Amino acid sequence: MAVTTKPLLWSDQLANEIVRLRAPEPSDLELLYAWENNPSTWKVSNTIAPVSRYMLQQFIDTASRDLFEVRQLRLIIETIKEHKPVGTIELYDFDPFHLRAGIGILIGDTSERRKGYAENALRVLIAYAFDILCLHQVYCNIALSNQISLKLFTKAGFSVIGIRKEWNRNADGWEDEYFLQLINQKQIH
Repeated sequence: MAVTTKPLLWSDQLANEIVRLRAPEPSDLELLYAWENNPSTWKVSNTIAPVSRYMLQQFIDTASRDLFEVRQLRLIIETIKEHKPVGTIELYDFDPFHLRAGIGILIGDTSERRKGYAENALRVLIAYAFDILCLHQVYCNIALSNQISLKLFTKAGFSVIGIRKEWNRNADGWEDEYFLQLINQKQIH
């Protein structure tokens, strides 16, 4: 008996049974505006000023530009069941020569946290980074006080490779920051 398989769709490569990662749409503008302008998340995103709707609209309008050109890819994390946007995940500081990029993630609404969306989105993005983009490694930076993110990334296989002393300034003074890496073990050297 012959086995038939359906061709793998682009969207299948950016999804699992819990979340789908997709490009930002014009309908995401108000949600992105709320998330980007929430001062409680500024500490982890190194943001110090509000973002305008105009700037976000420009970002959405250019979101389809090539990763090799803009060196960044931000995607919306959407639930599979409800098709509800719950956050963003991004590759940033993409380096095509060294085949590496940083990863940042935000679950925008606190009521949507601790439901597995971040973990699943991270796993989907890692698979995309390694299997489609053929990156050698991905990395992230996490403040020592952000133990939830540290647990998320280490559970996904990242290793703490160092601590940057007094790296980030906040209202309480200076805070150290973990530097984590995940090396693509499937890649041929």
